[in-house]
Amino acid sequence: MGNREDLLAGAKRCLREKGYARTTARDIATASGVSLAAIGYHFGSKDALMNQALFEAIGEWGDELRAVLDTEISPDASTLERFGTIWTRLIDFFQRHRSLMAASFEVFPLIEQFPEFRAFYGEAIRHARTGMASLFLQVAEDTIDERTARTAGSIYYALLVGVMAQWMVDPAGAPTAEELTEGLRTLLADHAPA
Repeated sequence: MGNREDLLAGAKRCLREKGYARTTARDIATASGVSLAAIGYHFGSKDALMNQALFEAIGEWGDELRAVLDTEISPDASTLERFGTIWTRLIDFFQRHRSLMAASFEVFPLIEQFPEFRAFYGEAIRHARTGMASLFLQVAEDTIDERTARTAGSIYYALLVGVMAQWMVDPAGAPTAEELTEGLRTLLADHAPA
């Protein structure tokens, strides 16, 4: 690898170990084995390097999440069984990637300061809504229309972010896949036609 790639790898390691705001340029230089001056040369600033590292790390995280969720679920599974299986996989993923989840939450207050965050997260959310609708509705992603993504996809995405936040704050008290499935069963039963 060259200095640029080493700096990105070091910045990603720092994101996982220290978070976004607590990482200094010196931390990145130490983690990457590259001089402080190389940060300015290759990226212009520590913020630009950290932003690029965060975008790449979230992209890699998203690819891994997609692979985890794309694992076959029995075609005979009921809607609730499928829901429970997906949430079991998501919660396991949260546990394995807690530090990156924390870093991604950490940058939300910076959206006004870094317009590239708004653009990046806006696009990521649009893709996530479509992907979540496809996953839970058991249809190909390219068949999800804008309306379904904005309705069903938004519900699934809001649930995803809400459960992630609960796992960040209180992992021991956050809901399990079984509890989420029971909650959905209760909601559906409460609103079922008589």
